[in-house]
Amino acid sequence: MADASFDVVSKFDRQEVDNAVNQAAKELSTRFDFRGVNAGIEWAGDEGITITADTEERCKAALDVFIEKLVRRNISMKAFEPGEPTPTGKTYKLSGTLVQGIDSEHAKKITKAVRDGGFKGVQARIQGDELRVSGKKRDDLQAVIAMLKEGDFGVALQFVNYR
Repeated sequence: MADASFDVVSKFDRQEVDNAVNQAAKELSTRFDFRGVNAGIEWAGDEGITITADTEERCKAALDVFIEKLVRRNISMKAFEPGEPTPTGKTYKLSGTLVQGIDSEHAKKITKAVRDGGFKGVQARIQGDELRVSGKKRDDLQAVIAMLKEGDFGVALQFVNYR
């Protein structure tokens, strides 16, 4: 019998994030407390988001609106890294990036947690920006998934290709 396995990845659905950006932009244009502060949100490249407003407080409030929309669309907050509002002339600009993939530092933390978890016959291998966890028993793999869901590794984790 072949080993059972699953992959640990860190990805987000770009269409869901695009919908969150569009919903946040619509709310910023219609909400009463954002009238007259020129608040806006837009894409900055493939994985960047830019929020602009006339004051620093309104810029942070616009960020809260965007975060609320992300949470409603089941996008983990670990997938978005906001920056600090910086003055650019008469307006404030906040840039944030969306993070995909598991970097080597976080991958090493996750593999160490799997190794130290005391699961017999379970192995974790780093494959680029994802991990493959394999083992003889499916019950052990389900226990590994439960352990990884409870742990905080600094990245949003999803579990795919369970076989």
